[in-house]
Amino acid sequence: MKRVYITTVLTCLAILGALITVFHLLDLTGGKDHITVGFIYDNDESTPYTYNFSLAKDAIEKKYGKRVDILTCSNVLDEEMAEPVSELAEKGCDIIFLNGYSSLVVKLAMKYPDIEFCQTSYMDMTGATVPDNYHTFKGEAYQGRYVSGIAAGMKIKQLISEGVITEDQAKVGFVAAFSTSEVISGYTAFILGIRSVVPTAVMRVCYTKTWSSYAQEKSAAQRLIDDGCVIISQHTDTIGPAVACEESPKSKPVYFVGYNQSMSEVAPTTSIVTSRINWEPYILAAVEATLSEKRIEKTVGGHVHGNDVSAGFEEGWVAMEDLNMQVAAPGTQEAIKEAIAQFKRKNNDFVFKGSYTGVNPKNTADTIDLTEGYVENETTSYPLFRYILSGVISIME
Repeated sequence: MKRVYITTVLTCLAILGALITVFHLLDLTGGKDHITVGFIYDNDESTPYTYNFSLAKDAIEKKYGKRVDILTCSNVLDEEMAEPVSELAEKGCDIIFLNGYSSLVVKLAMKYPDIEFCQTSYMDMTGATVPDNYHTFKGEAYQGRYVSGIAAGMKIKQLISEGVITEDQAKVGFVAAFSTSEVISGYTAFILGIRSVVPTAVMRVCYTKTWSSYAQEKSAAQRLIDDGCVIISQHTDTIGPAVACEESPKSKPVYFVGYNQSMSEVAPTTSIVTSRINWEPYILAAVEATLSEKRIEKTVGGHVHGNDVSAGFEEGWVAMEDLNMQVAAPGTQEAIKEAIAQFKRKNNDFVFKGSYTGVNPKNTADTIDLTEGYVENETTSYPLFRYILSGVISIME
């Protein structure tokens, strides 16, 4: 009986040893029990862009609890990046997430090779040589812009059918920070989504030349409203445009489509819907990779371009939120679902396509014909569409 017992024990130990060996070979063991995660924000959580980014921090806390300590630095200017990075490094950060557009981060990653730096994409990374510990990422925002454009188009169609406006009054306004390809790509996808519903719609763009100024953004929105725009959207960082819509006279209806953060509280009678980049899938995967001591790009789901990753609705990197059923036109919810389903099927070559031509405002010799279509984020997470569509989009001086 004792021999049987001893034999059984030895057999179990042999099996356990074999399993441990297999686990090691498959890299199923190891990793870290605890890490410190840093966040560096270009603004603070009172602004839509940073608030939206900070939701990923909350997701980390919820998922990992005491396995992760989180440190944050807010209101960091791009040119002042060295000091907060040094501070977080001294406090033992294993990985740092940054939502600013500082070019200093690549150099800082070289200085701190044991820290993973994950920065929201701010330039074309196609073929770029960067340190192994430097990563960029961004949701394919044009998808959400296009879908929110469909919601806006449905509202314009309703206004036309009810006789509130005529077809030639289907004018949309967009408050934009700068004429970068990221901004142009977003508002172009937005108007093309609108025109998929109302083919006569046109857009006026007003640049503020700053990312975050409540007064300037609200003033720009008001200029667009005074110019006859019935829908306002934005790629800036305050609630100013939404407030301008809400304060517009009810005798002159104007509606708002948001980006990054719901505006239903500040614009309850005019806000239609919001699209946003969902930063959580990437950031949670990057934290998991750091805990497991694995390569981030092998852990995260998305379109991998070297150290750069992007994704859209199919990976949950883009989201539609806060559809205001009291304001949205009938059928909007169904139209949104249908468009999202099309993106999830990885059919995304229909957005920048049609009988359109465009001109690069920074180089008029650079033009594009969209008859055959253009695919955004094909080689990099940073949007590269940089053309102003002739006869469709005009810039307000």
